Amino acid sequence: MGFKCGIIGLPNVGKSSLFNALLGAQKVASENYPFCTIEPNVGKVPIKDARLDELGKINSSKQILYAQMEFVDIAGLVKGASKGEGLGNKFLANVREVDAIAHVVRCFEDKNISHVHNKVDPVYDIEIIENELLLSDLERTISILDKLKVLIKSGKKEYEKDFNLFQSVLKKIESANIKDLKMFAPDQMATINKYGLLSFKPTMYVANLSEENIVEGNNLLTNLEKYSKNKGIQVVNISAKLEAELASIENEDDKKELMLDLNIKDSGLNKFIKEGFKLLNLMTFFTSGEKESKAWTIPINTSAPKAASKIHTDFEKGFIAAEVISYNSLITAGGEKNAKNKGLIRTEGKDYIVQDGDVVLFRFNV
Repeated sequence: MGFKCGIIGLPNVGKSSLFNALLGAQKVASENYPFCTIEPNVGKVPIKDARLDELGKINSSKQILYAQMEFVDIAGLVKGASKGEGLGNKFLANVREVDAIAHVVRCFEDKNISHVHNKVDPVYDIEIIENELLLSDLERTISILDKLKVLIKSGKKEYEKDFNLFQSVLKKIESANIKDLKMFAPDQMATINKYGLLSFKPTMYVANLSEENIVEGNNLLTNLEKYSKNKGIQVVNISAKLEAELASIENEDDKKELMLDLNIKDSGLNKFIKEGFKLLNLMTFFTSGEKESKAWTIPINTSAPKAASKIHTDFEKGFIAAEVISYNSLITAGGEKNAKNKGLIRTEGKDYIVQDGDVVLFRFNV
């Protein structure tokens, strides 16, 4: 119902602290030494959506079920990770399992918190890790090509398309231009992702700033933004320390008041969700009734039968039609009954592309 976001970075950049803050509780070990985190820590958070709350009210739903975002706190990667340094092979395998990458870099100075390279330079830190991802992908791509070559020689000509694709992939990796790695068609990217390459994962950079610099920024952030703009990668500004403080406040009004005092418009969690949806081209549709109102996350341009399969595979197999109304129309009408009386609920077939905010009832027969 959501997506899985892997939090990566060098040791001691604030990954685990940020993970704890995003989940709203200090559950994960976070210490001032490398490899404090060994096994990946996994946590899910609801993707709050005011539209779902309104649907629940108007339909007197007994349950409100939000979509979820899953965070995976992956242990700090180091130079040589692609060759197994610092348990690199294990940690890189964890990265392969996620849908998108949040690459955390340190953009604050603090003499009490050590840095693995004894200097704070977010651009240098990014290059260290991205080079390791590339080196890992280089080795993996060569292996993939070797295996595909064997399959083709054995008479399985259907693998020729993949073989030609990965020859192009190898050239892109060897050019070491991460931005250039995005220049493949959606169907090609689906194939590349199936084989578990790392450099092709949708990525955001997360600048971990001090509380004092979260609004105005600093020179470290300026350098990072210049670098990221050239690569076409979005930067999300967060203060892990401040997020932890916000997470400790249970009263929502008190939380909003503190954010207002600090001139912070959006929480770190909301920034992650918004950027994650953009990176993965996701959108939300709803199902709603007396029993429950529920949010479902699907890729943009998803057909009605494919959207139905998110609820249950039988819905796609036996798809007959979808009864659809936009969220805004349903709320304006004052509920489903009024919307039906006004003829606002329409019947759509297999070719209908579900839109963000659609409220849908699927008709099926298995």
